[in-house]
Amino acid sequence: MKEYELVREIKNLCRNNQMRDVFFEEVACESPESYVRELLKGRQLELAVEQGNGGQVTIHATVDGLMQKFVFTPI
Repeated sequence: MKEYELVREIKNLCRNNQMRDVFFEEVACESPESYVRELLKGRQLELAVEQGNGGQVTIHATVDGLMQKFVFTPI
C-alpha cells in the first residue's frame, strides 16, 4: 500500500464567504480514486482526476452539489 499526505478542501457555499474548510491527514491506500469513492460512497458523486508530477494526484469531487478537492502527495 502506498502512503500519502492528503489535503482535503471543502468549498464553502455560503454567499460572501470564500473561506474553505481544509483538513490534513496521512492515509495508506492502493488508489487515491478508490479511497475517495469509498469515503463518499452512497452519495451522488462526480470525480475528475488529474495526475501531477512526482506521483501527486488531485481529485475534484462534486458530492450532492458540494465541491471538494483532494490532493494526494506521496510520502
